[in-house]
Amino acid sequence: MTGEAKRNFHLIAPYAAWMALMLALPETAWAYAARGVVSAALLVFSFRAIAFRFGAAKGIFTGIAAGCAVFAVWIAPEIIFGVSTGEVKASAASPYSPEVCGWPLTLIKLASSAFVIAAAEELFFRVWLVEFAGFWWMILLFAVEHGERWHVGAVAGLIYAFLAKKYGVYAAIASHVTTNLVLGVWVIVFERWEFW
Repeated sequence: MTGEAKRNFHLIAPYAAWMALMLALPETAWAYAARGVVSAALLVFSFRAIAFRFGAAKGIFTGIAAGCAVFAVWIAPEIIFGVSTGEVKASAASPYSPEVCGWPLTLIKLASSAFVIAAAEELFFRVWLVEFAGFWWMILLFAVEHGERWHVGAVAGLIYAFLAKKYGVYAAIASHVTTNLVLGVWVIVFERWEFW
C-alpha cells in the first residue's frame, strides 16, 4: 500500500466502519455501542498513524464556542421557531433512554456520539472528502447525510469546514465534539429523545 493509500485508509476507515455497521445492525443501544467500539479502535489507530500531519492543535477554544453555536442552530427549528423538520417527532420510548437500555448504554451512546462519530466525520468530510471531491460536494454530502435535517446539517458543515480551513482539523473536531456532547447532555437532561 502506498503512502497516499495508507493516509486515505486512515481518513476513511473510522467513518466507513461506522456507516457499514449502521446499515448492517439494528437500531438498538447495543448496536450503537458496537459501532462506537469498532470506530473508536480505528480512530485510535488512525490518529496514531496520521496525527502528525495535522500540525498544532490551534483554534480549539474557537472550535468549542462554535460547537455551542452549532448546537443552538441544530435545535432552533423545533425549539425556538416551532418548525418541524419531519424527522424530529416526540418519542416517549427511545432505544437509548436509560429506562429502555439502562444508564451504561445511554452513556456509551453519549460518548460514541460525541467523541467517536464526530471525530470520524471530521477526518472523512473535512480532510479526505474536501480534497477528493471539493468543498461544495463535501458540504452537499454532509447535508444529505443528515436526512430531513439537511438544512441544519449544511450550516453545521459550513461552520466545521471554516474552522478546519482557518485553524486545522483539530479545531473542527473540537467543535463537532462540543456540538454532539452538548446535544447529548441536553437530550438526556430534558428527555428530548427524538433528537437522538
